[in-house]
Amino acid sequence: MTDQLVVSSTERRLTADLFQGLAAVPAELEWFANLRNGATRRAYENALQDFVRFTGIAGPEEFRQVTRSHVIAWRDELAQRALSGQTIRHRLAALSSLFEYLCERNAVTHNPVKGVKRPPVDSYEGKTPAIGDHQARQLLDAPDVATVKGKRDRAILATLLYHALRRDELCRLSVKDSRHERRGVAHLKVTGKGGKTRYVPLHPAASGLIADYLEAAGHAEEASGALFRPLHNGRAAGSAAALTPDAVYKIVQGYSAKLGFKIGAHALRATAATNALDHQADIAKVQEWLGHANIATTRIYDHRKTRPEDSPTFKVTY
Repeated sequence: MTDQLVVSSTERRLTADLFQGLAAVPAELEWFANLRNGATRRAYENALQDFVRFTGIAGPEEFRQVTRSHVIAWRDELAQRALSGQTIRHRLAALSSLFEYLCERNAVTHNPVKGVKRPPVDSYEGKTPAIGDHQARQLLDAPDVATVKGKRDRAILATLLYHALRRDELCRLSVKDSRHERRGVAHLKVTGKGGKTRYVPLHPAASGLIADYLEAAGHAEEASGALFRPLHNGRAAGSAAALTPDAVYKIVQGYSAKLGFKIGAHALRATAATNALDHQADIAKVQEWLGHANIATTRIYDHRKTRPEDSPTFKVTY
């Protein structure tokens, strides 16, 4: 017989202290620690705080009292606030993720979010607009390449437009990440969501612009340092520094606004994906290229089904 377990030939019982320890809801920080992506962590934290405010939960133990009715009432209240279906689905997903974790830790008996009907999935078509080919060329030509900033910004725009990277992925690139070679072809080593790594062939046009920028900025030999950096007095900052996703957003927005079509950085990812699909790229390859876990997400960028010339109407002959 031990201090923690009372064992007989027919039963195994937890002591009262161990039972209470297992029943206690784990700290929120333990759950958040499993969320590696900073943006995901912030979104989930906001969703959880919203649910706690709505239900009036005062302590962790009260999560054991949450029922499906509470979740449905919260969902309906979110809808009354005129939040989008996408936002409501994300918040329900965040709450469900927490309860799944608590179930695994034996802190609650079930996940009350399961079975709660969620808003229908939007088509997303047009939510992030892709720009035309001529606008993409205008954007690439917009920076003043007589300056280090202009060389950097043009290399950034080319990296986004030719490789469909997310802002976070671009900001995480190091100098050596732009110098990988696979089967004799230059590749970018991209760290995507969830820390997943993928290798994307480096487009020759982007490769040349990156090389020009590194030579002008003076950190070409700092292999482990950030590739794209803030500038101080016309020079790149120290090796530990990297541009933030917000800075990248402002760079894209700034140049595009001057050209008359104000967009964010994600529009360049949409543009690259749409362009590749329009030029007959295999959708499964595009999914891998974008780092999408689900091909349904990739189909958002596939506008070929909306082109009249591709309609089955014109395949009919008598």
